Formats: sequence, structure tokens, C-alpha cells
Amino acid sequence: MSLTNAPRLETPRLILRGPEKSDAEHVIRFLQDPLRSEGFGHIAERGNAWRWFAMNVGHWHWHGYGYFVIETREGEVAGISGIWNPETWPEPEVGWVVFDGFEGRGIAFEAAFRARQWAYEELGFTTLTSNIVPGNDRSVALARRLGARYERTYVNTNMGEDELWRHPSPEDLADGGMEAYA
Repeated sequence: MSLTNAPRLETPRLILRGPEKSDAEHVIRFLQDPLRSEGFGHIAERGNAWRWFAMNVGHWHWHGYGYFVIETREGEVAGISGIWNPETWPEPEVGWVVFDGFEGRGIAFEAAFRARQWAYEELGFTTLTSNIVPGNDRSVALARRLGARYERTYVNTNMGEDELWRHPSPEDLADGGMEAYA
């Protein structure tokens, strides 16, 4: 049972859904892995990683959006993606993470594309960003594939130095921007 009011979004290969209690272990394992979570925000202490999971649930209740859990059509929990805007963030961002064993399959692109589409079409957002830690080349490549452009580097009070990448507006996408799941 979902812990939030998140809608269920679908793509040809994925389901994006609200977090459930059973997802906590997947997220905690990711957050505690210093290599895998480096560009997202490593959290070494299990209790603090659990608090991040609970914060995402609260983020949904506060904003009406947050990180979806990415599930494959086969029922595997593959990562998280969604719209994130906690206190101190410069503006709402579309973010993504795939868990160990799910890299290189286009899952992050497909999930982020669908989350962004939902934010534009259902929530009425007119712009979105992605905040990327310098040197996270895989996330930069994905942001570019999504049509985002580097805008500036700033100091994120939670993450340190961050690059802000601006996504195309809904109008830009409607004017021949990108085909879904390209």
C-alpha cells in the first residue's frame, strides 16, 4: 500500500508509483552505499537513511509530488525518480537514481522523462531543473539526452557545489523537442 497520494504512472517498460514500506530497504541500501549514492547524497548512518525515506513520504504530503519508486513490469524495484524541491533547493528539479544491477538499460531516462511529462501536464510546471554534482558524467549525459542545458554552478547547502541544468519548457517540447522514450 502506498504511503502517499502519488499517482501510478506507466511507460512501456516501467511503473512509477508511490513509496511503500517495503521499498525502504531498497532506498536505504542505496543511500548507505558510498559509491552508488555519491552523486545523490551518501548517508552512512542507517537511521538517517531511513529518515530520508520518510522525508520523501512527507515531501509528497507537503508538495503533492516527490520521488516515485521505479518498478519494472516484472515487479523489480529498480530505482527512484520524480520531482524534488525540499527547503533550500533553488527550484523544483527532476531527479533520478537506478539501483545496482539496473544501469545501462535506459530505465533512468524513461522514468525521468515520464516524471517530467507528468509535472508539466498534470501539475502545471513551466520549467524544471536537475541538480548534478560536478563530475557525475552519467547524470550529465542523461540530462543532455532529456534536452537539459547547463545553466550555472551554485552552492547547494546540502550537497556542496552543484550544477543546475535547465530542462526544455513544455512549449519547447511541444514544438518538436523530443520523442518519448527515444
